[in-house]
Amino acid sequence: MHIIVCIKQVPDTANVRINPETNTLMREGVESIVNPFDDYALEQALQLKDRHDVRVTALTMGPPQAEVVLREAMARGADDGVLLTDRAFAGADTWATSYVIAQAIKKLNPKVDMVLFGKQAIDGDTAQVGPGVSEFLKYPLVTYVRSMTVADGRYTAETMMDEGIDVVEGSLPVVMTVVKEAAVPRFARLGGWMHAKQAKIPRWGVKELKAVPELCGLGGSPTKVVKIFAPPVKAGGVRMDGRELPSAAVQAVVKLLQEKGLAS
Repeated sequence: MHIIVCIKQVPDTANVRINPETNTLMREGVESIVNPFDDYALEQALQLKDRHDVRVTALTMGPPQAEVVLREAMARGADDGVLLTDRAFAGADTWATSYVIAQAIKKLNPKVDMVLFGKQAIDGDTAQVGPGVSEFLKYPLVTYVRSMTVADGRYTAETMMDEGIDVVEGSLPVVMTVVKEAAVPRFARLGGWMHAKQAKIPRWGVKELKAVPELCGLGGSPTKVVKIFAPPVKAGGVRMDGRELPSAAVQAVVKLLQEKGLAS
């Protein structure tokens, strides 16, 4: 069984910088971390590996320095990793990102049985890439997975819905997105770091993926960010404490609204 875990290197949210010309994130030279939700997806794959004959491949798209998140995944137990990096991929939106990742997974066949994503990435919060890859691959999609089992080419997954927990069953292959309630990520061991340090990580670009350049990167992205800005800090205001005399506080609020012409 072969599981692909898609992970992402994201900028530390306290140090995000925006390119004023393209309105895209500037990742070079910014302290980065592994997208926390992807840690849960990796742990789910490693737990399946603990119980079955499973090969786990970590996959990421990003600049050359994103290789570090692949080595961290291998230190925790992934068997190998693949870095998708090419200047042509820069500025990709979720659609173009999904296309590139799907091309890589097709290249990794045969046979990919399961593709796992974290629920979302903290630098975008769209939760669209997992579903997008599912559509490009024509694999079934199961989202918000908190636990799963596999046996005889089939899966059973518990998913967290607004109304409670749903149980979904189906045949492999499948794409899943995993929530943080799934598991506590394990720590890497010394042997894992030694394996990760020595591993050779292939780098695939447009040529290796046989991707259509016009569908990649900023130029291939159907959505464009028009403007990104921090909301202005609002100062002033009036604070009223009505814990002891609620009626007096209500009267004060009404009076204030009347003075501003917002109430009669």
